[in-house]
Order: sequence, then structure tokens, then C-alpha cells
Amino acid sequence: MNNRRIPKYMVLKNELLSWFESGRLQPGRQVPSEHEIADQFGVSRQTVRQTFGELEKEGWLTRIQGKGTFARNPQRRESEQVKTIGIITTYISDYIFPHIVRGAEAELRSKGYRLLLSSTDNHKEKEMESLRLMTSQPLSGLIIEPTKSAEGNPNLGYFLSLQEKGIPFLMINEKYRELECPCLKVDDELGGYLATRHLIASGHTTIAGFFKRDDLQGVNRLKGFLRAHREAGLTVSPDRVITYTTEQKGELPYSQALTLLHLPYELRPTGLVCYNDELAVSLIEATGQCGLNIPQDVSVVGFDDSTLAVASGVKLTSMTHPKTEMGVLAARQLISMIEEQTVIEDTIYQPTLVERESVTKLK
Repeated sequence: MNNRRIPKYMVLKNELLSWFESGRLQPGRQVPSEHEIADQFGVSRQTVRQTFGELEKEGWLTRIQGKGTFARNPQRRESEQVKTIGIITTYISDYIFPHIVRGAEAELRSKGYRLLLSSTDNHKEKEMESLRLMTSQPLSGLIIEPTKSAEGNPNLGYFLSLQEKGIPFLMINEKYRELECPCLKVDDELGGYLATRHLIASGHTTIAGFFKRDDLQGVNRLKGFLRAHREAGLTVSPDRVITYTTEQKGELPYSQALTLLHLPYELRPTGLVCYNDELAVSLIEATGQCGLNIPQDVSVVGFDDSTLAVASGVKLTSMTHPKTEMGVLAARQLISMIEEQTVIEDTIYQPTLVERESVTKLK
């Protein structure tokens, strides 16, 4: 689904910029040819040509007729210097993250800022490396999505270094609890609550919840799931609350869903509340493997209202996530912090339920 992905030239551009930052490309050295770059990264010559054009405009490359393309140090007067904002996210090209990044990139470009991207792949060690690279160069500000936010912050020193250097930063989706910085996030507890309450209001009393436990989004969505049950006077069986880590997300929720859905009719859950749409689509497949139908036998609610929600055969009922709007506002707020020293408060988005085909009312 190419509409969900970051443009290839932008990914390539940031990879080549990392060569400058690491010293792999030194001013005056010849850059590999368009053909060599295309082969190395598996992209078209047109993508490489577009990337080179961007880097040339920003002063990182220069083309010499008959000789090739060479790296250079963009020496501009301070008034002409291209200002750089970094974005560190858990992922770049998957799920809802391209929408967030594209929203931020469009806003930054319109204000004359260059975007430097880095992905942690949801590993603390890669977060450390991303922060190290970002803080080793001139940087105007940072937008950061914390990695495994429920597991603490071993990279605190890097964030304190940003504060010491006076580099403004804000966080998206969640923030490390010990840091005083602006955060743009969804009210995840409310989202988990509303998703579960919708199933309860539809007559479902045997509901299973699947939540990621190594980030605070999942922890808070689980809190909302439990609160909805408590307010409705329903008990929650421990067997119907499935928590998992990033490393387990590919197998554990699916296998646990199969176990639950193979139970006898009177014990089988009639509703599933899922951490996100990606998981919901996977569990819909598990439901089919058990010979059950959505929503006749099992109702499912996702989270994030992603493109996945409408891409499968059964259109998924899901909680909203602002995605592009969050990226735009994060960039706008950070620019205000940089240029006007504005004090920014947290932005909390209120999720709403988008009803589609995956939930039915029980009689």
C-alpha cells in the first residue's frame, strides 16, 4: 500500500545525510554514481536523481560536468543556513507513522526547515544511537516518539544533554514520565474505555482485550478496558486479558486468540478489543481460522482508524488517531518553541469511535 509509505527519495535522502554525519562522506570526496546508489538501495535512477537534486539545493552536493557528483560542506551565511529539525520515531515506513512524518515534513518545509529522520525500530539501543547522532550535529529541535515508554528511560542523559544545550524538543504519542517537555498524545485510557463500552452497550459481556504492555499507550488502553467493565459491573477473567511485548506481537496475541476462540460457545468471547488496527486485522484472520465469522460470531474493535481499517473484507470499527494532524501540529509547536521561545502545554486528543461492520448487537 504505497499511499501509507514515506516517499523513497526522502528515506534515501536521510540515509545519505547520515553518511555526512558519520564522516563517511567528507567534503571534496566523490559520491557514488546514481547507478551505484540505485543498485545499493534498490531504488530507481529517478529516485536517486530527485534525492541528489534536493541535497544539491541544500548545499550538501555539487555536480561537476564530466567528473561526477561531489560532497561539500554547505557553508552559508547564518541568515541563509538551512535549519534542521530531527524526528525520531519507533518506525518510519509502517502503519500510521508515514502519515505523522509526512504531516510534519510538509509543515517544516513550508517554514524553511530541513527534516532529518531516524527510526529506533522500537529498541532502546537504537534510540540511544539515534539520539547520539542527532545531538552530535547542529540541530534546531527534535520531535521524539519514546521507545518502549512503559519500560523506563535508560537514555535520560541524552535528553538532559538536549536541555543543557538549549535544544527544544517535544514528544508524540507518549512521553517519559520524568521529563518536563510538551507531548502530543491521544487520551488512550478514554479510547480503551469507549471501545469496550461500545461492545458492552451492544450486549457483549464476555470480552477479551489484547494490549501491548511495553508502551504507555497499551497500558492506558488496558486501563480503559478494565474501567469500562468495572462501571458496567462486569468481572474480567484473567484469561481474557492478553498482554504482550513488541518482540511477541507477531505470534503471542494470535496464538492466544486461537485458544480463546476454540473454547466452547458459553466460554468463548463474543467481543475483542485490540491494541491497534494492525492487531485487529490479524485477529480477524484468527477468527476465520477457527471457522467463525465477523461480526456474526465475534465482534472486533481496533484503534487508530488506520488505512488497514478499511482495507480488508470486513470494515473495522476503530478509535480515531489524529496522525497527519499530529505531525503538522508537532512541527508547528516546535518551530514556535525555537523561534519565539513559546511555552507549550501538552496536547491531548480525544478519540472517537468510527463505527463500521465489525461489531454487531447481541439479541
